[in-house]
Amino acid sequence: MLNADKGAANGLDGSKLHIGIVQARFNEGITNALAKACREELQALGVPDDHIQHVLVPGALEVPVALQAMAESDEFDALIALGCIIRGETYHFELVANESGAGVTRLALDYQLPIANAIITTENLEQAIARQTDKGRDAARVAVEMANLLEELS
Repeated sequence: MLNADKGAANGLDGSKLHIGIVQARFNEGITNALAKACREELQALGVPDDHIQHVLVPGALEVPVALQAMAESDEFDALIALGCIIRGETYHFELVANESGAGVTRLALDYQLPIANAIITTENLEQAIARQTDKGRDAARVAVEMANLLEELS
């Protein structure tokens, strides 16, 4: 929801974290903006640039398999999924949105690894553009906050 009250996490510190980002190329203008905002926010939270691995995949359906490979490497404290699915004229929108989202969630639970899901789903390009920067930043914050939380809980 645009302009939602997300609450605030204080003192997020990513200086010791290793973060993996998987970006879908489909709707590349939007996903590049998501990635730019995400990386800038990770750096603002102290994540060193050399602790960020960023890979590209063709589309949202391919994001989970790349996330799985990263999770299996056991090199990351958190992962981030970036993509953009814009409703079209067929049922394909629902299929891609549902399956990519389910894949991301399943991997987070199976590997007990935080995965910030910023595969945005919108009705049109204008909605995607309106959300691209905030959702990229949000994904970075979620990844850092959840990685730190899981470290505290273990």
